[in-house]
Amino acid sequence: MHINDDGVRLREVNESDLPIFYDQQLDPAANYMAAFTSKNPSDKAAFLTHWKNILSNRDIQKMTIINNGCVAGSILKFEQFGNPEVSYWIGKQYWGKGIATVALLHFLPKIKVRPLYARAAKDNLGSLRVLEKCGFERFDEDKGYSHARGKEVEEFILKLER
Repeated sequence: MHINDDGVRLREVNESDLPIFYDQQLDPAANYMAAFTSKNPSDKAAFLTHWKNILSNRDIQKMTIINNGCVAGSILKFEQFGNPEVSYWIGKQYWGKGIATVALLHFLPKIKVRPLYARAAKDNLGSLRVLEKCGFERFDEDKGYSHARGKEVEEFILKLER
């Protein structure tokens, strides 16, 4: 598989990235696709508190995704339900350009633990495609309440063994 990674790189998250992350997660379509988001994305104080906790937690690997010099999103590795998981958020204006795939391919070698897990709403075809291009395989299913959708949503749990 050849993916053009021109202009996509990862760097440490800076506090100056947080306003951009905040604006990106305000998009209703992005929240709908992500499904499992905060109860109130417009609560900036709660968003900043959440991110300051992420920044201060040494057990969370976190990087900013840069595309052609602009902050395109973030990518994280954290523990959830006792498993190491990876998650990312890409600003809507960057969707469909292969940026998430390239960012994840750059991020995975930085994570030494395997298996590694990821989750995506069953109808989030873009995210499922990214994960599968990077070697994740559908492993299990789950469901939970989605604040963004106001209902229970089914998701796939994916696993990366290598």
